[in-house]
Amino acid sequence: MIFDAILLLSFGGPEGPEQVRPFLENVTRGRGVPPERLDAVAEHYLHFGGVSPINGINRALIAELQAEQDLPVYFGNRNWEPYVEDTVIAMRDNGVQRAAVFATSAWSGYSSCTQYVEDIARARGAAGPNAPELVKLRTYFDHPLFVEMFADAVAAAARELPAAQRDVARLVFTAHSIPVAADARCGPNLYSRQVAYAARLVASAAGYRDYDLVWQSRSGPPQVPWLEPDVGDHLTTLAEQGVKAVIVCPIGFVADHIEVVWDLDEELRTQAEAAGIALARASTPNADRRFARLAVSLIDELRCGRTPERVPDPDPTPGCLASVNGEPCRPPHCARRDAV
Repeated sequence: MIFDAILLLSFGGPEGPEQVRPFLENVTRGRGVPPERLDAVAEHYLHFGGVSPINGINRALIAELQAEQDLPVYFGNRNWEPYVEDTVIAMRDNGVQRAAVFATSAWSGYSSCTQYVEDIARARGAAGPNAPELVKLRTYFDHPLFVEMFADAVAAAARELPAAQRDVARLVFTAHSIPVAADARCGPNLYSRQVAYAARLVASAAGYRDYDLVWQSRSGPPQVPWLEPDVGDHLTTLAEQGVKAVIVCPIGFVADHIEVVWDLDEELRTQAEAAGIALARASTPNADRRFARLAVSLIDELRCGRTPERVPDPDPTPGCLASVNGEPCRPPHCARRDAV
């Protein structure tokens, strides 16, 4: 398969205080989220001057991608500028015929995979009959470089702890929670199984036999069951057990965006300090050169017919395949919203 461009497809984020509320309205449009909830989330962004880190991280990753190969790299977002529709129109006008689409999510599930497929279909529709062919690359939660980056990040976080606490620190993996019913639709439980599998791979690579997997950043009505335990509740439990040091690895996120720097670096760290727990947070891949190399290897799987690179394991967890031009790559019953 021949490609003449790469499209980095991401979530998007505001880059100034005046953009925060319009951005959040884009994210939640049609979901019936009350205004007071948007006000509360807006404060998280305004704490950082109304600027999400995600666009800057993605631009840095694009620079790394450009340095790793010769194809032009385009940037499109779902919820904020540069919108993917505008980007694909520009690709059409530049004569792009077929592009590989690298989405900034390692997982299956609606928000993490299927919605990006829908983004591709919508953008091609906006570009019209001469729109470039867009091939979404496969999920990569079990790619050796994905595991290596997180394992190295766990080791680096451990070094931030006092020397006497490094060997006794509890390793806690966290990922974005979704409704239990939504997780059951795909696979079933494909998203949560992939996260658990990746956590096991990273823990093993980092030299940990024991660890915990928890969830974070849930929203929506309290009567709707979401994946648990919540990271804050789990930290309370660890404090009650006498744990004095914790390494938190946000394995569910590929960038230090707002749900990492606020939910973990602000809220969870404040809770840990109050409980007398030393907390070190592992970094996400962000714009690590290895992340760019990972994307290039996914492209080469299709371009050169290479065998997919996966960490060998006797009991692997499945992922979803590439999709072309916004056609679903998984069963249609998964293509439903799983977050509010």
